[in-house]
This record gives sequence, C-alpha cells and structure tokens, in this order.
Amino acid sequence: MEQSLRSQQWFGKKGKDGFIYRAWMKNQGIPDYELQGKPVIGICNTWSELTPCNGHFRELAESVKKGIIEAGGFPVEFPVMSLGETLIKPTAMLYRNLVSMDVEESIRANPIDGVVLLCGCDKTTPALVMGACSVDIPSIVVSGGPMLTGKFKGRDIGTSDLWRFSEDVRTGIMSEEELNLAEAGMCRSKGHCAVMGTASSMASMVEALGLSLPGNAAIPAVDAARKVLAQLSGKRIVDMVRENLTPSAILTRAAFENAIKVNAAIGGSTNFVIHLLAIAGRVELPLTIDDFDTLSKNIPLLANLQPSGEYFMEDLYYAGGIPAVMKELSNELHLDCLTANGKTVRQNIEKATVYNREIISTMEEPFNALAGFIVLHGNLCEGGGVMKPSAADPKLMQHTGKAVVFENIEDYKARIDDPDLEVDENSVLVLKHVGPKGYPGMPEVGNMGLPKKLLEKGIKDMVRISDGRMSGTGFGTVVLQISPEAAVNGTLALVQNGDLIQLDAKGRQLNLLVTEMELEKRKAALQAPVNPFHRGYAKLFVSHVEQAHLGADFDFLKGKSGSEVLRDSH
Repeated sequence: MEQSLRSQQWFGKKGKDGFIYRAWMKNQGIPDYELQGKPVIGICNTWSELTPCNGHFRELAESVKKGIIEAGGFPVEFPVMSLGETLIKPTAMLYRNLVSMDVEESIRANPIDGVVLLCGCDKTTPALVMGACSVDIPSIVVSGGPMLTGKFKGRDIGTSDLWRFSEDVRTGIMSEEELNLAEAGMCRSKGHCAVMGTASSMASMVEALGLSLPGNAAIPAVDAARKVLAQLSGKRIVDMVRENLTPSAILTRAAFENAIKVNAAIGGSTNFVIHLLAIAGRVELPLTIDDFDTLSKNIPLLANLQPSGEYFMEDLYYAGGIPAVMKELSNELHLDCLTANGKTVRQNIEKATVYNREIISTMEEPFNALAGFIVLHGNLCEGGGVMKPSAADPKLMQHTGKAVVFENIEDYKARIDDPDLEVDENSVLVLKHVGPKGYPGMPEVGNMGLPKKLLEKGIKDMVRISDGRMSGTGFGTVVLQISPEAAVNGTLALVQNGDLIQLDAKGRQLNLLVTEMELEKRKAALQAPVNPFHRGYAKLFVSHVEQAHLGADFDFLKGKSGSEVLRDSH
C-alpha cells in the first residue's frame, strides 16, 4: 500500500530529503503516523472574498476534510488563483488557462495522491478540471451550489433578469430606485447564479461527465445537503485513490457525448462549448465544434429554467435535479459510462424521480422542441459560430439585414445610443475585436444591448454577431464565438457598414453577401496581426491562445503531462 501511494515518494523517503519533507509538515502539529502511508488528499480551493460565488468554500472544505478523515485519508488544503466572474477585468476568461496551469503544477509538484476540486463560479470549474485531468491522478469535483432564488416586488428573479432591468432603465420603464431594490434582492445567499447560466451549466457538465457524485449540480449552496455531498465526496476520493480511478478512466468519448446531450436538455450556456472543447484537448480526445450540433440536434429542452424558461436552479433541485433529467434522457445516453462513485450512469439514475413536471418535462412532451446549439459555418465563420436556439426569437432565425458595425467595445459604447445611428430592427449588429486575442480574453459582451431608439419602439431582439461570448444568463438571437476572430484577420474583420449579412439557422449558415473579389480587396488592405502586449501574462496569452472553435486553450497545453516528478528539491 505504502509503495503504491504517490505521496510516499516524499514522505516515505529516508535520509535528508525525507527529513525535510516530513519535518516541516510537522510544524503544523501533525503526528508522524499521519505521514506513514495514509492517502494524502489535496483539497484544491478557489475560495476568495473577490469571488463571491465561492465565498463559502472554507466552510465547504471542512466538510470535505471530515469525509477524508473518516475514510482514513489525510487532507491537505491548498489555494489556487480564483476567478470571480463579476469583478475581474477585463474578463475572467482571460485567466482560465492561467488557473488551469496553477492547478496542474500545484498538483504535480506536491505529495498528493488524490484531489477534491472545489469550484463554483463560471471559469473555476473548467480551469480546475483542465488542470487536474492534465495530471491524471484520482480527482472528484464538489461544486459550490447555486444561491437561493432572488426576490423583487413579490416575484422571483435571477441573473437573467439583469439584462431586462438594464434595458428597462435605459428606456425609463424602470427607475434607478427600483433597480437598487432589485439589486438588494437578487443575491440572497451564498452560491453562484441561481439560473442555468454558465456556473450551473459547468456544475451540470461535471455531473454528466461523471466527475462528481450524483446530485452535485443543483443542491443550493446553503442547503445542508450541500455539506453532506461535500463530506461524501471527501470520503469517496480516498477510495478512488485505492482503486486508482483517474479522470482518464471516466472522460471517455461516450462521457463527452452524454455531457453534450444533457447540456442540450437543460438549456445550458453557450460557454459550455468552449470549455468542453478545452477539456477534451487536455485528455487528447477528438471532439469538434460540429459535434455539439450533431449530438444535440434531436434533444429537446426538458428543463424549464431561465434564461430559456421560467424557473431557477433551486426549483430544479426540488424537482429531482440532474439525475432526474438524465433519467428522462436515458434512451439517448451511454448508460455504461463509469463515474466517480465507481458506479455506471445507469446505476446512478435508476432510482431518480421527477417531482415536478412543470420544471422537468418528458421527451414525448418537452418544454421546448428547440434545444442544444446550432453551429454555423459560412464565409463569415469558417471555423464556426454558435447559437442557442432556445434563447432566440424564432422569427429571426432566417434573416438578412444590413450590418451596423462596431470596431471594438469602446466604439459600441460610444455610439449604440446615438439617435443618429443608422439602424433599424432589421439591421444586424456586428461587434469586432472581442475574441480571444482581440480583447484579449473573449469577454461576455456578445449579447449587445439594443439601440435605445429601438427599445423605445418596443423592439426586444435583433440579430447580433461577434467573436466574443455572452453570459450563460443571457439570451437573444445572438451568434457568438465567431472563428476565426477579427484580430487574426478573419472575415469578420472585413465587414463594413451596410454590408448584407444572411443568417440561415436551419441551413447552419452565416454569410457576408459580398463578392469574393471585394473581400480579397479588403483583405489585402488589412495589416498583419500584431501582439500589442510586450510583457507578462497578456503577452503569453495573445501569443499562444487558440481560436474559439478549438477551445481557446494554449497551444502548448494540449495533451496530458502526467504526475511523475523525477527530481527532489534538495
């Protein structure tokens, strides 16, 4: 047993090196026997007061420790960089890859046999999973859970309502005083966004992949069941070490297909695409952007959750959670996939029950026949572009309109409410240079607010396209993640005001209706892309980040690196 534990390469050593590894650990009051062959379990904690969604993780970590100790393991908690979606500028996505490197190197460099990943806020989940699966030691995810449903003037609200409130304030429908009241009632408890935004989509992703215990995704952060799940996860990771159950045994092609189908059924975030592609790249699994369209094409929307529906994550938990959704989807899933608890998907969902058909519908009578993602191609997005049909206006899914172009986010902010802006409801809003390299970091600005003069006419949606992303809480007829981006001189960079753009969602096409001769002329006038940063992480990011359709990971991080460290430190 002792020789099979990775941690014994540190604590089991004789002589000077073993002395150093053990002695300085003992200054924390650790008895010698704790270091003599117990599985050492790392608790990778993204707690931070600057990441409010993860602000309760110190408490959650204590529950994890109880489970580890109960199972005969030795817990060691360690911090990594935390990404607070609501605070970090210019965008948390800029730092996802950095956190993944932090996680990967922290795990590999230390005497850890298994790891519990504490994650919640949007980018913390994919970053921790990317890092852990690159090392490939036994790993289990514990999500922080959604916050309680918000309240405002006697009705339920969540993050998706923020976009509606913003438009209402701009047009005078809502006062600043009312907005302040809504602000006070939105975030009523610990936890991440209460809707099926990116954080909830990521928690659902890891559950569907099999990287967490069943039920992980939907338990509210403040529900006692969240602590119970954390303790059970701590207990389970010790057994995973003994079984040598690693991410590579769980993250099969079939598991990724399950995750794509579950995400479609719950109306998950478009950010799911870019994060799952990045994870697939780390485990060297061939997954393409078109797989998201193909695999979700026949999956209807089963979960009636904002932003595609009416209810909230708290309601999903009471209705049966992700296991109940997967039970409804069982004929579409690979049920023999192995999961973190050592059981198959089939075993995990066989007793799952739907308690509220308003929230989780059946395949025969779904909440919405439209679900999943539409992946577009065409001369405007050769690498791909992503749409979420369940959050779009059906009348705009086949549309041709004149481009209203914003060269960057500053241009958009300066002109969007200009009464002289040449725009009408048939126009197509185009935002450039908000992609991975162009911003940099690919911010969530793709669901551009509509021009004020159109809002005042009662217009609620328009076709909008960009090389950026949008919040998982957002909605609208929005084409996102256009690849290649404007900053690398993709066709998006060539679009000019007044150009006709044709969206054909059914035909999976997005085209700029300009002749090839004219496009070649415009392309010849473009300057070669230049990295505007001369030092630090931003320079590294722009130099090495891949395009959106590849997952926007760094080109040098593809593939697993393993857990072996051959050299000692003294």
